[in-house]
Amino acid sequence: MRGIAAFVALIAATPLPAQAPPVTPQRTIDWAALPPLPLREPPRMIPAMSQFVLREVRARRCPLPPHTPAGWRLRVELAVLIDEEAEVRTIIPRAINCPAVEQYAVGLVASFARANLSPRAGGVAQWYQTALEFGGR
Repeated sequence: MRGIAAFVALIAATPLPAQAPPVTPQRTIDWAALPPLPLREPPRMIPAMSQFVLREVRARRCPLPPHTPAGWRLRVELAVLIDEEAEVRTIIPRAINCPAVEQYAVGLVASFARANLSPRAGGVAQWYQTALEFGGR
């Protein structure tokens, strides 16, 4: 029991490190310069995916997407970091003022990329871009 008490006293006496300042991006993403995400098979969008987005819009959690004669369309662009081992490391959505749909798109892209990336030469980490388009009538 004495060892535990000494350990607790040591932890209590140890000063906490200073809080690190929030991380801020040093530069913005040049979306046009990123190569397309190398998928072997293109993503297969199903109506339920767009229905989720439509529910978010109807609940006023997202801005109203543009409506055309073909129906409404909402596009989410994403930057994807593929690591040296050809695994998705990070996905950053381009802000569309709808966090739920942005994060939904991140999850979909992670799922679409799983075991679906084309072989790459070099074996180095690299950023790519992709986009998902949701829509309906």
